[in-house]
Amino acid sequence: MSHVSDVCKKTFRSALNLKRHETIETGEGPPRREICEKPFIQKGDLNVHYRSHTKEMAYSCEICGKAFTSKSNFITHEKCHRNERNYVCEICKKAFILKQHLNVHHLIHTQEKPNACDICNEAFSQKHNLTDHYRVHTKERPYSCDGCGKTFSRKRFLTVHYRVHTKERPHSCEVCGKAYSRKSHLNRHYLTHTKEKPHSSEVCGKAYSQKSHLNRHYLTHTKDNC
Repeated sequence: MSHVSDVCKKTFRSALNLKRHETIETGEGPPRREICEKPFIQKGDLNVHYRSHTKEMAYSCEICGKAFTSKSNFITHEKCHRNERNYVCEICKKAFILKQHLNVHHLIHTQEKPNACDICNEAFSQKHNLTDHYRVHTKERPYSCDGCGKTFSRKRFLTVHYRVHTKERPHSCEVCGKAYSRKSHLNRHYLTHTKEKPHSSEVCGKAYSQKSHLNRHYLTHTKDNC
C-alpha cells in the first residue's frame, strides 16, 4: 500500500515515512540533517541523503517501474535496459555496466583474494563472499521465508527456496524443454542427453552420470558377503 503526501503528492512506502516528510513540508519538524547529524557541503547532496531516511523514491523507471532515491542509481539502472556496457576487460573482453564491477572481475584473472577471514584465514576475492562466509562461524541466518519461516545464511539460498512454494522452474532444457528450479539440477539433467558419465568407480571402473548413483554402487563393493 502506498502513502501519498497531500502537499506535494509524493509517494512513500510507509505511513511513518510520509509523516516524517510532511513535517519537513510544513516546517513543523527539525532541519533535515538533524535526523542523523551527517553534514553535507551541498544542499543537493543533503536532499539525496535525506531520502535514505524517508525512503522517498524520487526517480522511477518507465520501463519496469523500479524506483530509486538517487538520480545516479537511476541512471545506472537505465543502462541495464539499454545493455550499455562501456567497461571492458582487456584480458577476456567481458563488458560491464559499472567500473567497480570490472574492477572486481579483474580479481578473477589476477587470482587476488584481498578479503580474508580473521577466524580461519580463508580468503575471498569479493567482500560480499567474505560476509557470507562469516555466517559459517556465527551460525547467523538473517534471511527468512515468509511462507514457512525457514531461515538461510545467504539470500540466494532463500531465493531458490521460494521456488518450493511458487513452483517456479526458471531453468529449462533446450533439448526437451524439461524445467528445473535449480541450475545444478538442469546441468545434471543434460547428462541424460549427452550420455556423459563423469563419475566412475575406482574399484571396477563402472561409470555413472550422477555421483549419488556412484555412491550407491560403492555399496555393492563394501557389502559383507559372509
